[in-house]
Amino acid sequence: MLRLELDSRRATRKLGAALASLLEVGDVVWLEGALGAGKTFFTRGLFRALGVPEAVPVTSPTFALLHEHEGRVPLAHLDLYRLSSVDELVELGLFEVMERSVTVIEWGARFREGIGARGVALTLSRRAGEERGRDAVIEGLDPRGEALVARLRDAWPRSPAARGEG
Repeated sequence: MLRLELDSRRATRKLGAALASLLEVGDVVWLEGALGAGKTFFTRGLFRALGVPEAVPVTSPTFALLHEHEGRVPLAHLDLYRLSSVDELVELGLFEVMERSVTVIEWGARFREGIGARGVALTLSRRAGEERGRDAVIEGLDPRGEALVARLRDAWPRSPAARGEG
């Protein structure tokens, strides 16, 4: 498990870019956090680092359930908030999408067992009384996820300037 203090939006974007450099097709990033915690902002940073152009909007797929993007690899952004069962995921063909993409899943923790708990879980939370400060907890859910967390720990900048401060 890796705990990080993200003192700015820039640091959240840098975390997305750092993780992006480690991901491969088939990897899954599970995002949790309250509304406004920075899940979609993090995803935007991750997708930009994976080659999605600035001109392409990266927004929450709350009502569409799935947004697919092309970068250096196929990318899928899922929001499972409105779904109630794993059967709905099967009906929508989301398992196939996950196999051919780097996949980011918002609000999916309740489906992990049915989908298969793989990849990394990232929980973002806002710090009380702070507009831009966030805390991030990143946990590997399987051997591949644990390896990603270890590599991210080694790669994460430790100086305030590298974290996006100042």
